[in-house]
Amino acid sequence: MKRRVLALTTVGVVGALALTACGSSKSGGSSADGTTTIKLVAADYGSNGQNPSKAYWDGVVSAFEQANPKIKVDVTVISWDDIDAKLATMIQNKQYPDIVQGPGYATWAKAGLLYKASDVLSGATQSNLVPSLAKAGEQEGTAYGIPFVSSSRAFLINNALWKKAGLPMTGGKAVAPKTWDEVEADAKKLKAAGVQVPLGVPLGKEEAQAESFMWEMNNGGGYLDASGKWAINSQANVQTFQTLKKWVDEGLTEQAPASVNRTDLYKDFASGKVGMLNGHPTQLGDIKTANLDVTWAPLPTAQAGGTPKTLGVGDWISAFKAGGHADQIKAFLDFVYQKDNQVKFDEEYNLLPVTNDAVTQVSADKPELKPFLDALPNALFVPVSIPAWDKVNTEVKNQIGDALKDPQKGLDNLQQVAQTAGQ
Repeated sequence: MKRRVLALTTVGVVGALALTACGSSKSGGSSADGTTTIKLVAADYGSNGQNPSKAYWDGVVSAFEQANPKIKVDVTVISWDDIDAKLATMIQNKQYPDIVQGPGYATWAKAGLLYKASDVLSGATQSNLVPSLAKAGEQEGTAYGIPFVSSSRAFLINNALWKKAGLPMTGGKAVAPKTWDEVEADAKKLKAAGVQVPLGVPLGKEEAQAESFMWEMNNGGGYLDASGKWAINSQANVQTFQTLKKWVDEGLTEQAPASVNRTDLYKDFASGKVGMLNGHPTQLGDIKTANLDVTWAPLPTAQAGGTPKTLGVGDWISAFKAGGHADQIKAFLDFVYQKDNQVKFDEEYNLLPVTNDAVTQVSADKPELKPFLDALPNALFVPVSIPAWDKVNTEVKNQIGDALKDPQKGLDNLQQVAQTAGQ
């Protein structure tokens, strides 16, 4: 099993593997003694069979059932490799769980299958959610997706390479570029100093949609305009790719960004080949193992004085209406979102909290996560609330390299894909 790194996906209606755990359209039910069983399907965040999420959920469920003897929770944990297909089969066969933790919610919400967040969370729990994350769970102004864990990005610099290039430092740390002009100037000095990849820009299929979005958002662009319409070929986005193309042509990035995946570039950073890039909290372990001295900073903006924005990524909880168990789901979710339960999961898997009180606790417990926690309030999300994002997401991964050759034509083609896919 691969270790889970938060991905920017929603569940598509795809066929395939059958899940035999459920056998009817009703999820759970009430026994003769008045006990109600609800079904939870959760994703596994473990790695290669180690540190499985089932242990976490078993502990939470045991404590919850002791406090709520009339509610039982039946847990099925599925690897990230399989969960999309298995859930799609369950939904197609009307074998609805009560709660899903993991993939996105958009298709299910559009189909009318989900409770509103306000139906299955107390007011106290809802108000404790980080606002930017809660907002990302809305579809047409109503929250259906409930954030469970999150991640953000920060700009990452190798201090040894920075020093080698004679770039400014303070207190032993790199003075990070704040604007794209400064990024370009710093990259040229890194190149002159012999750094193999002055600026890493991974636009391979693994997560091209995220990398491109981070640059676009910091130039006032993105996938949607202010009215929520597709704006992939906006002037801001075209200008962004014109800049990226210039940097590629000048040899300031890896040779062929469209063929370089994020994971591979992160390995190159850990081995000392990359000067700077948009970084991820999952790199913390490799940085520690490699004993690298690094600087984390806000993502640079196109213009001086701009407010740095970061990419927000979330995994979600969805609550299905079919079983009619809103009260039991609410009791369980309010328990799950208690601070201690949130902190335990976040710290176990080096992820970011989605509740305000857990953010405070994790900030104190894990100061290395502070750059990412600080970035969350200004986080922007890819449009996971739009079911058509599945199609657009795939085509951005496949075609974004064309925008490095001809920014206008490449983005025009993607705009056409998006408009055909709808909203």
